[in-house]
Amino acid sequence: MNRRLNIVGGLFGAAFGFVLAAAQLHEYDTIHRMLRFDEPDVFFLMGSAIATSLPLLWLLERRKARTLYGGQLALSRSKPERHHLVGGALFGMGWAVAGTCPAPALVMLSSGAALAVVAIVGLFIGLHLRDRHAIRMVVGDGEHREIGPVLESATP
Repeated sequence: MNRRLNIVGGLFGAAFGFVLAAAQLHEYDTIHRMLRFDEPDVFFLMGSAIATSLPLLWLLERRKARTLYGGQLALSRSKPERHHLVGGALFGMGWAVAGTCPAPALVMLSSGAALAVVAIVGLFIGLHLRDRHAIRMVVGDGEHREIGPVLESATP
């Protein structure tokens, strides 16, 4: 079953990458034009994804749909907190500087843009720093598991 899910996931990931490439969302200039509000169609693309997925996910959760792993679909909800704002600001600054975020960075790499390696290394550094910070604090806002106490209690 896991192999089949990996194949399906890989196909969906490749299709998503194709859509990103077709919309030129892996292009540095496209992202900067969007962030300068010169190219609003990128915002329309993101808005249409939200407008499509939000009611569908709500409906699937309401009908107690089962996931591919056999569990019941349950969406997490949390109130905005300080760490959400700080994380969003850091993500936005990185997005503006690098002109990419995780999925388009992989599309950049597959299209031959060597500078994508710098962005991908930066993404992994950011993930590592986030994990180091999460170990020191309790994160349990309904969106994440309580990482801090679990890791601390695992060490002798």
